[in-house]
Parts: sequence; C-alpha cells; structure tokens
Amino acid sequence: MSESVVLDTSAVIALLEEETGAETVRQVLFNAVLSAVTVAELYTKLSEWEGRGEKPLLEILFGVQKVEPFTHAQAEAAGRLRAATRSKGLSLGDRCCLALAMEMETDVYTADRAWADLDLACRIHLIR
Repeated sequence: MSESVVLDTSAVIALLEEETGAETVRQVLFNAVLSAVTVAELYTKLSEWEGRGEKPLLEILFGVQKVEPFTHAQAEAAGRLRAATRSKGLSLGDRCCLALAMEMETDVYTADRAWADLDLACRIHLIR
C-alpha cells in the first residue's frame, strides 16, 4: 500500500465539483486521510449548495482511508501555525489540515494556491 496523504477541503470540493485537479485527487483518494475538521467543513459547504444531496460526499468519505479525530496536539499545532500563515490568509480549517499532515509526516493536497510557498514540515501538492 502507498503512503497515506492528507486532503484539504478544497481538494475534496474539486473532486465533488469535477473541477480542474479532480483527477489528481481521484488518484490519491484511497490513500487519503481527512481531518474531522475537514469533514465538518465539507458538510458545511454541502449545506450551502441548494438541491444537493449528501450522496456524492458520502461516496468520497467511504473512499478515503480514514477520518482522523481532531486532537489536542493538532489544536496546539494549528494555533502555532497562525503566525507562519497569517499573511497568506489561511483559515483555522486550513491550519487544522496542515497540523494533521505535519503530525503524520506526510504530504497534503490542496487547491489553495496560498499554500504554495509555505515552508512547513510537510510537502504541499497543488492540484491545479
């Protein structure tokens, strides 16, 4: 089995919406881990989409390797990331995703270009 990777909310949305980068996400989906915070963001986004059921999101969630609970250690790391990411405008959800990737010492996939030149303890892949 290949090494696990972490997916950001924007990467999963690209897959849900068949946007540019969806194929890249599809290729790593079965090795993907999501933070519980990312899942909350996805359900939040889904609630904003009129007339969209949960089935496509549930299919993606069934396809991922694991949903990791948000831990105290990740909360601390996400808080500490604020200083390094403030100028890029990263949200709390973004920092929680990065904290998981750093904790797992694995790669993270995102569509968010603001992450491109972050110098963190994880490798960031832009899907587009």
